Amino acid sequence: MADKVRRFRCPGCSADLVFAPKDGVLECPYCGRKEQIPQSQEQVQERSYEEYLVVKPDRVSRLSETAQDISCSGCGMTVTFQPPDMAGECPFCAAKMVAEAKASDAGIAPEGALPFRVAAREAGQAVKSWIASRWFAPSALQRLARQDKLNGIYLPFWTFDSHTTSHYSGERGEYYYTTETYYERDSQGNQVRRTRQVRHTRWYPASGTVSRWFDDVLVAATQGLPRPRLAALEPWDLPEVKPYDPAYLSGFKAQRYQVDLQKGFDLAKEQMAPQIRADIRQDIGGDEQRIHSVSTHYSGVTFKYLLLPVWISAYRFQDKVYQVMVNARTGEVQGDRPYSFWKIAGAVAAVVLGILILLLLKNN
Repeated sequence: MADKVRRFRCPGCSADLVFAPKDGVLECPYCGRKEQIPQSQEQVQERSYEEYLVVKPDRVSRLSETAQDISCSGCGMTVTFQPPDMAGECPFCAAKMVAEAKASDAGIAPEGALPFRVAAREAGQAVKSWIASRWFAPSALQRLARQDKLNGIYLPFWTFDSHTTSHYSGERGEYYYTTETYYERDSQGNQVRRTRQVRHTRWYPASGTVSRWFDDVLVAATQGLPRPRLAALEPWDLPEVKPYDPAYLSGFKAQRYQVDLQKGFDLAKEQMAPQIRADIRQDIGGDEQRIHSVSTHYSGVTFKYLLLPVWISAYRFQDKVYQVMVNARTGEVQGDRPYSFWKIAGAVAAVVLGILILLLLKNN
């Protein structure tokens, strides 16, 4: 990656070029000049998980030569940015980032990135539509739709491929029915003898082996955003991932992985587990299944370290931080929101007033 760590200057006015999501080029914010990003002939490759468990010096790098890291004193998150971009507000908690920046730390080099495709204006419109659909939201929520409140940031993700072989033991349940006699009273009050079919389950021991290939199990490597919200931003068009080039980061912030490779694979295993158990239930067969034990072996494990684009807006309301995120490839919006006590109270009062008016009209 040594040939990629460079700064991007405008050939016309020497200002710093920034990545323009709409056109997918580097654009000068001053003179408007556009420069194409050279298409890499490299391929986004899978890396051996076992080989990278011990990170060697030749496998680490900074995101770019000019990248600066700054840590937020409010939430502790570390954000990477490139001059002349400013640290500004923390994308995760909206606190002012006043600490002194330092040269970006090195780590496993990103294998690829999905460039921003949704521009700030489009993201703001998406957030505005999302806000409009939130009932009883406080007026302060409207600030999130402002373009200058949105932070474009590349978030770190791992993807894992693995072949799994799972040995299990359990039980297969098969239904059988018996006839049961019971008594009840009919409409005339007479006691009547009736019968019904009652279902029972007969259990048999079961054991066996199931195998499955998992491809691109996606694991968020950031700790600054809730995993359920990040999962709800999916799907990501991973086939469109480009070989990593710092040009895509120009004008945007980024975050290094906070979840290391080994922890990332542990989280990937948790994601694989429900599918493995579903395979086991299908293999057991019958009408019901019980799973007593599962032992899974993982082989041929490979990974990619990717940067995926997200627009984030964070703000504080009554001493609590709320975050709204936009998938910068699809425009999908996910987030948290507070409720306005006064708007809820007003709505309740309006309903009560309406009921009283109806009752008065009815009595008159």
